[in-house]
Amino acid sequence: MNEQHPPGPAEAPGFWLDTPEHRQWLMSEAERQWTFFAASLRDGPGFFSLDTAGNPLSDDTQELHSTTRLIHAFALGQISGHAGADRIVEHGMAYLRDHHHDAEHGGYLWALRGDAIVDDRKLAYGHVFVLLAGASAKMAGHPDADALITDVSDILDKHYWEEDAGLFADEWNRDWTPFSTYRGMNANMHAVEALLTAYEATGQDVFLSRAGRILEFFTARIAPAENWRLPEHYSQDWEIDRSYAGNPMFRPAGTTPGHSFELGRLLLQFWDLSGRQDRNMPVTARHLIERALKDAWCAHGGLAYTLEFGGKVSASTRFWWPVTEAIGAVAALIKLDRQASDEQWYRKLWTFADTHFIDHIRGGWFPEIDNAGQVTSTIFKGKPDIYHSVQACLFPLTNGLSGHIDDLKHSEPVAMR
Repeated sequence: MNEQHPPGPAEAPGFWLDTPEHRQWLMSEAERQWTFFAASLRDGPGFFSLDTAGNPLSDDTQELHSTTRLIHAFALGQISGHAGADRIVEHGMAYLRDHHHDAEHGGYLWALRGDAIVDDRKLAYGHVFVLLAGASAKMAGHPDADALITDVSDILDKHYWEEDAGLFADEWNRDWTPFSTYRGMNANMHAVEALLTAYEATGQDVFLSRAGRILEFFTARIAPAENWRLPEHYSQDWEIDRSYAGNPMFRPAGTTPGHSFELGRLLLQFWDLSGRQDRNMPVTARHLIERALKDAWCAHGGLAYTLEFGGKVSASTRFWWPVTEAIGAVAALIKLDRQASDEQWYRKLWTFADTHFIDHIRGGWFPEIDNAGQVTSTIFKGKPDIYHSVQACLFPLTNGLSGHIDDLKHSEPVAMR
């Protein structure tokens, strides 16, 4: 059993981001995650999904966002000096090229099982993660990254980008015939993440410009009118659809405060990359982050998953990923403007995650806890993802609001505890 260390010195004054104890703990926890998820690598095509002990689950369906997130997370590991991370990146890039890629119609298929197609839809959500994977792989030095970025950028431009709205449409059938008229924030929010990473990787202005247009719609137009909450679902004309309720994980009704944390952090990243010209953007980012913390923090700790449009808790289910995104968002606020209240939140969030979500014995994070704070499983099986939790460890370690991957190139690996 690994010796457990707290995430930071409890009695230390100032900010954990300045303490060597916390910084070493962050990198050590990231290393433990990369080590755990290395078991995802399989001899054949694709990756294993892992149970809580790190063993392969019987269902070997591989969804596009899982493939691409592993590439991205292990590209961060390769850049940070984690031994063997390049094997995951290479395996994932090959699987994208030879299996997820649709040689007949172009674009990338949503779900596979080995060589077999399970779900042939073409989702913007998946395609923006392909862009993120390509951009991160490029910064890790992968030789196929430029071709991947070019291919998926062309697909996004041709089939998803709506120039008049300045936003991405959501979904098509395999042959690019219409699947629905649904429009949503989730795919666009992750598009901002991918576009900013692609801009940092390539320097192409189109990526920064489109990220800015998406952010302007959600953070400057929608959020102020909704008391700094962000409705998830929209009509084809980009009007809020308050009656929509879809997949309980990816398209729940109402608002999802975890996405406010992500968009708040991404707005600060965009502001930094675009020259810090708009003085309102940091204020807006803080409104989004603070509103989500106030609305969603539960009396017994953790963050509620969804809210009604007025801020009342709708689904009190407590997943790991809103906590990880809140950590990244609050860390960004601390880097920008050091306020004691932000540090209180930062310590509270990490302490809660350390107590309830981190598996100190086997590595990785448990995805869900029940009302008593015990590990449970109502939606996810096993430990489904490294993406959110490893970023929560790495982004606070970087110096600024942008350029995270460049900063990680100069980080030092730490010994496992």
